[in-house]
Amino acid sequence: MFVFRSLVRQQQHQLFIRNYSNKVYITTMSQSPTICTHSGNFHADEALACYLLKLLPKYKESSIIRTRDNAVIDKCDIVVDVGATYDHSKCRYDHHQAGFTSTFDDKHETKLSSAGLIYKHYGKEIIKNCSENVSDSNVDIIYHKLYDAFIEELDGVDNGVERYPSDIKPKYQSNSGISARVGHLNPLWNEPQDEETITKRFYKAMELIGEMFVDRLHFYSKAWLPARDIVLNSIEKRSSVHPSGEIMVLDQICPWKDHLYHLESELKVNPTIKFVLFGDNAGWRVQAVNQSLSSFALRIPLFQEWRGKRDEELSKLSGIDGCVFCHANGFIGGNKTKEGALEMAVRSLNAAN
Repeated sequence: MFVFRSLVRQQQHQLFIRNYSNKVYITTMSQSPTICTHSGNFHADEALACYLLKLLPKYKESSIIRTRDNAVIDKCDIVVDVGATYDHSKCRYDHHQAGFTSTFDDKHETKLSSAGLIYKHYGKEIIKNCSENVSDSNVDIIYHKLYDAFIEELDGVDNGVERYPSDIKPKYQSNSGISARVGHLNPLWNEPQDEETITKRFYKAMELIGEMFVDRLHFYSKAWLPARDIVLNSIEKRSSVHPSGEIMVLDQICPWKDHLYHLESELKVNPTIKFVLFGDNAGWRVQAVNQSLSSFALRIPLFQEWRGKRDEELSKLSGIDGCVFCHANGFIGGNKTKEGALEMAVRSLNAAN
């Protein structure tokens, strides 16, 4: 059973004001270890870093102190995104200092933010603490998947790492990502800028990004991970579907794409799978496999002459009974029966070969 917590909401009624060097900092009342981050405008990385720490029993009741006063920072038990020090043995997790180059592991190139630092050192403990009956091997799978699918984006944005070469002009703006949404919670330039106001907004930011993290952890634990066995079973049986081994049938619809690419590599599947069949309430679907998880390009699309056609017109054109549709881009089609969907895949495969 996955554990959901709205930590920030539970604690907001416990807020009180601490004063350091004539500056106001709002924290939660507690005798637990203190968490420190910087004052002033906040960002997604330290908002999530603080939330992640409060998912751990040791820091669940901790006060959060927002300051840039080194004398105060030095007295805190754990410090994130401020203090110009990264030292896990001393619970110091800043990434702004000169010479900082740490990444999640040797397979990643993105420099860590405070969110990545906290997740790197405490992520497995957080996953274990927030879910039950998860084996150590599965904790490790979820740990790496959550970094790739959620945390690394925050690290990249906070450190100014481009997702693609800077000389490529985007075709549209993207202003609704989680980092932007957290940033929008800071007071506007013509609103009050006092530390009490900003810190109250910071707690809203913690809740926003923290609940998104918990939602993703729930998804990968409860939905994504169990799908792996379904995909693995389907890959192992693919030759019984078609002699080429390039067509796979899912026994149950599930999140399959991530697992397909990973398992193909792990199992050294050759030739790669070109079409995946699965049933739904309207019949059966045949979906062409993309060249990679991040690409819209297809390994083999559905037969070109079928694209954009539907129902009886498509059935007559293809000579396959029960056709429902073929998408104009050739990435997915539908048939009333499993046999019809399989025939659509076989015909498209033969045409490409």
